[in-house]
Amino acid sequence: MIIDAHAHIFPDIIAEKASKGISTFYEGMKMDGCGTVSELLEKGDKAGVDRYIVQSVATVPTQVVAINNFITESVKSHPDKLVGFGALHPDFEDINGETERIISLGLRGIKLHSDFQDFNIDDEKAFPIYEAAEGRLPILFHVGDPRSDRSSPERLLNVVKRFPKLTVIGAHFAGWSMWDTGAELFDHSGVYVDCSSSLYAMSPEHAAELIRKIGVHRVMWGTDYPMWNASEELARFAKLPLTERERELVLGENARRLLGEL
Repeated sequence: MIIDAHAHIFPDIIAEKASKGISTFYEGMKMDGCGTVSELLEKGDKAGVDRYIVQSVATVPTQVVAINNFITESVKSHPDKLVGFGALHPDFEDINGETERIISLGLRGIKLHSDFQDFNIDDEKAFPIYEAAEGRLPILFHVGDPRSDRSSPERLLNVVKRFPKLTVIGAHFAGWSMWDTGAELFDHSGVYVDCSSSLYAMSPEHAAELIRKIGVHRVMWGTDYPMWNASEELARFAKLPLTERERELVLGENARRLLGEL
């Protein structure tokens, strides 16, 4: 089974605008897709992807409820394909209540992007989210940006130490654009990572080294759709000098172990 462990989706009416906004934030970095569910499934299914972990980021607190409703409805429309992560924001007024609702809706985790949401990962105002999720839901953190340390690997490490029972997924090898730092800090630490938006920037040998340094049982493959498409990312992954067993773990088994049978 191939599982895309990191994909973003948006309602059709705003998908193109949202995707362009991501491109603008990352200073014109190209976007392969427009961010709709239909396009994600069309491109991914053609590449051989079986399941997709989908999410969206609440850039302001007022978006939280609507995003969680949208992700839930998307999963209900494609129950054999989509697994949903909910949204939260440190300034949302009822974090505990919405966490309970996320669980009741059948969503399987939480996505945070502190650069988009304007907070430091280890800021105390985010602690209520970590407390509500600890031992209950994994949190997928965007990690890394050379322009700011809001999402730095070092700040994520502070959270890991402060909340030892929190299941943490560090996107982009736990440090986009600072991949070696992420791998060094989370060397066999118990933190999960995905390798989305990373393989384009390094040699296959380097990527395989990072996977083994972090621990092959903790790494998941993902596209960061609509940033990249599945065919492109699978082609990059195929070049990595990994064993067949290592490939199976990264492409799907690790995500299934983390979230249960998918």
